[in-house]
Amino acid sequence: MFAQSLYRSLAVTTVAVAAYVVPAVSQAQVVAPDALIKQISTEVIDTVKSDKAIQGGDIGKIISLVDTKVMPHVNFQRMTSLSVGRHWRTATPEQQKRLQEEFKVLLVRTYAGALTQVKDQTVQLKPYRAAAEDTEVVVRTEVKGKGEPIQLDYRLEKTDGGWKIYDVNVLGVWLVEQYRGSFNQEIGATGIDGLIKKLADRNKAASAAKG
Repeated sequence: MFAQSLYRSLAVTTVAVAAYVVPAVSQAQVVAPDALIKQISTEVIDTVKSDKAIQGGDIGKIISLVDTKVMPHVNFQRMTSLSVGRHWRTATPEQQKRLQEEFKVLLVRTYAGALTQVKDQTVQLKPYRAAAEDTEVVVRTEVKGKGEPIQLDYRLEKTDGGWKIYDVNVLGVWLVEQYRGSFNQEIGATGIDGLIKKLADRNKAASAAKG
């Protein structure tokens, strides 16, 4: 379903980034979780709307957009580890690094095509309730455009570097849960290196097709 892919792309663009270490920030600088999601979503959508190269499917510019606008606000290591599940603990540091790299490329390339179709969409926050002492929260939003609004929910954790996204729910499906099933099946059949190879092969095939 095109609409499903389009709106999923808006969410994935918010989380499809590499692991990144951000310097700690003071409490006075910490942006509230709901304000952070609103800021990121709006900046990404506005950039896509104004950039003809991105609308034309320029993967390099899409990756650059994600890296510059979103990277500091995502715990991609946690997202990858949750997607891999229990096997993450037995992976070597090099395997963990490769999984993160290939997972990032997979997410960006999978939804790059849909991202080029962004036109009149806007993001609206739904009522947000959380206690001041909460260290993990869910921020719920709606993407509005033509047709019915699409629900996007984000899971965030509070860190020394501010609030970080580590999972997203699109149309009732959490991204981490969606990938965990297929990842575990592949690891069970071919091991962690087999999963890395499968992801790398898919990325190479997508790159060749695009080229």
